[in-house]
Amino acid sequence: MIRSMSQTSTSPGGPRHVTVSAEEAGQRIDNFLAARLKGVPRSRLYRILRKGEVRVNKGRTQPRYRLRDGDVVRIPPVRQGEENAAPAPTEGVQQRLTDAILQEEKNYLVLNKPAGLPVHGGSGVDYGVIEALRAARPEAPFLELVHRLDRETSGCLLIAKRRSWLRALNDLLSRGEFDKRYFALVRGDWDGGLVEAPLRRDVRRGGERVVEVRPDGREARTRFTPVARFGDATLMDVILYTGRTHQVRVHAAHAGHPLAGDERYGDEGFNRRMRELGLRRLFLHAHHLGVTLPDETELSVSAPLEPGLQALIDRLEAQHG
Repeated sequence: MIRSMSQTSTSPGGPRHVTVSAEEAGQRIDNFLAARLKGVPRSRLYRILRKGEVRVNKGRTQPRYRLRDGDVVRIPPVRQGEENAAPAPTEGVQQRLTDAILQEEKNYLVLNKPAGLPVHGGSGVDYGVIEALRAARPEAPFLELVHRLDRETSGCLLIAKRRSWLRALNDLLSRGEFDKRYFALVRGDWDGGLVEAPLRRDVRRGGERVVEVRPDGREARTRFTPVARFGDATLMDVILYTGRTHQVRVHAAHAGHPLAGDERYGDEGFNRRMRELGLRRLFLHAHHLGVTLPDETELSVSAPLEPGLQALIDRLEAQHG
């Protein structure tokens, strides 16, 4: 028997046990729960995950776990609306993201993610890009992130519109088939090159979680190529060969050339000078995304710099022209 829909068993007042269908496989457990516990704030969902109230195949799980065909998910009884509902994405945010769409086809869309907006809600954030897009398109049967960008990073973000495409695109991503390129403004006059340094996340520094270069970290490779030089700053074209958290920022700082506007890994004096020139954010922008899609067509899309970043480059060029 081929399952096309998830199967559910319940006991009165008790937890539900949902068997994941082939069509549902590939999505994260937190998104799976959000679809079934509508009206329950994300903060509540993450709390029941952390406490182990949600089980997958009778074991604890993490919010980032991707479900597999046949997994059995235990969903505890949660009264919908038992806490104050999280604020919905405003119409302004929804329209901003709609206007930011760079390319849209039947199975996917690519948008130029604004800086300052996380890709999804959670960890004290009520909503992100994906929740706002779903709110803007209530009729859409499926919208899900293929990959992620840090909250302060702008640029190309790929979103699947069908679950089968999400699985196929995630497979391409895991095999390193994506061509992801960034613009980063770094401190100093730097010739760039390949930085290969293992990264370990969730390191505690002064009570803050950071990513550090550690021998016991995960493999990480980044290539930096200079595009323009401005004396004490260099605009870099950056290629990611792996996709670790904060990879560009940590590798640049490790090489002695931290990113402009980086409050966590950067240089205070350099950041101050860039602020005096008008920089109000981290200078990291995913300007290009390319991949051969599951239907064998080519995706190649570019995202322009937002006006604030472009204005900074114009000022630096005027100073060093």
